[in-house]
This record gives sequence, structure tokens and C-alpha cells, in this order.
Amino acid sequence: MKLAANITELTRPRRPTHRTVTRRRCRPRSPDAKALKQKFDAACARLEAEAKAQAEAERPEYEEKKAAYEARKRRRGRPPKPPDGIPPPDRQINLTDPDSQIMRKSEAHEFRQAYNAQAVVCSEGSQLILATNMATTSSDQPTFAATILAMEHTIGLPHIVLADAGFASGAAVAKLEKKVEPLVSIAKTQPHRPYDFRLPPQTKPERRIRDPWRLAKGQTRKRRRQIPVQKT
Repeated sequence: MKLAANITELTRPRRPTHRTVTRRRCRPRSPDAKALKQKFDAACARLEAEAKAQAEAERPEYEEKKAAYEARKRRRGRPPKPPDGIPPPDRQINLTDPDSQIMRKSEAHEFRQAYNAQAVVCSEGSQLILATNMATTSSDQPTFAATILAMEHTIGLPHIVLADAGFASGAAVAKLEKKVEPLVSIAKTQPHRPYDFRLPPQTKPERRIRDPWRLAKGQTRKRRRQIPVQKT
């Protein structure tokens, strides 16, 4: 209701003054109030539809938490909050390009209204772009498996897929292993912090590759993954 009142206030025709008429002679004509209101209404409808879709997706998880809460016999605490399907007040949308999202590359970068473009490149030396995909999430994990498996209906699936640590996802690798051989690098684990007063973690035996030819083959594939794509 508050958002609708704000839209009505912004699009309400105002009485022109002498100063306003003088400015209109120098500046380009502002967009029609009716067209602007239609944009606002379409943006509100889109936000409400996205909130309802998100609530439906979160419904199974809420039912599981609710069943676990009701099964407790002792002190149970606060009950889980059901998804209401109402967009939060801080939710934003771009009127010019509503399909884009606000994202940033990392914590060291600024926020931008952008897309996440992905490309599958041949690492055998040709650097030919085999497939592309456009996502609206800052993470590469949700669309990793879908981008590779979509190649089955175009040029065919590759035998081996090389990817960086940003694509590392257990669910995506499990899907890809059914049809291809994914080789995804894993980020380094965080070392033990010196200011942590807990007991140090137990040391694990060092894993070694017994067959030297496997180590050499793996290094060769890793170097292929690090080859930059050149523009032609």
C-alpha cells in the first residue's frame, strides 16, 4: 500500500509555475506520467511474482523445519517463520533492464547492475568458443552443470571438462559425472589460525600419487586450464 501511494504521488500532475515553464524550454521534455506509472506497475508486479516464486521454492524447507519443531518434546524455542511471498522493502529492480541483477565480482569490487556471462572454450589449442550462457547470479556454481549439459543438443558433450574453483559444487559435479569427466580445482582450505585457542586439528597422512604418469598428465591438463582466451 505504501509503494502504491508513493507511485501515485510521483505520477500526480503538478501545477506548473513560471520557473518550471522556463526550465522546460531549456531541457528535453520529461517522459509521460502515464507511461512512467505503467513502468512502476510492471516493476511492482515483477517483484511480487519473484517473491511468490521464491516463497514456493522455500516451502518444502519450511515444512521440514516445522515438522522437526513440532516433533520436539522439550523446550522448542521460536517456531520457524513461514515464507509470506511479499517482497522486502529493500528489494530493488532496474526499470530499464529488469532482467539484470545487482552483483559484484568479489568483496573487493563494487556493486554493479550486470549479468554473469560464461563461455566454454576448447583447450586443445584452437580456443574456439563452444558454448555460452548468461546468468543473473554472481556465483558460477548454479549454472555450471546446465551450461555443459546444454552442449549435448548442439555440438555434443566433451569427454573432459576443466573448471576453476569458482565452479566447484558437489551437486553440479554429480550431474556431470553421469555423462562427462569433470576436473574441477578446489580452493585451498583455511590454515589453523594462531589466535584460535582450540586444539589443533589432527594431522592426516599425506596423499601421494603412486603412478608418475598420472601426475604428469594432471599437470598438463592444469596448464591447459590456465591458458587465457585471446580475441581474434
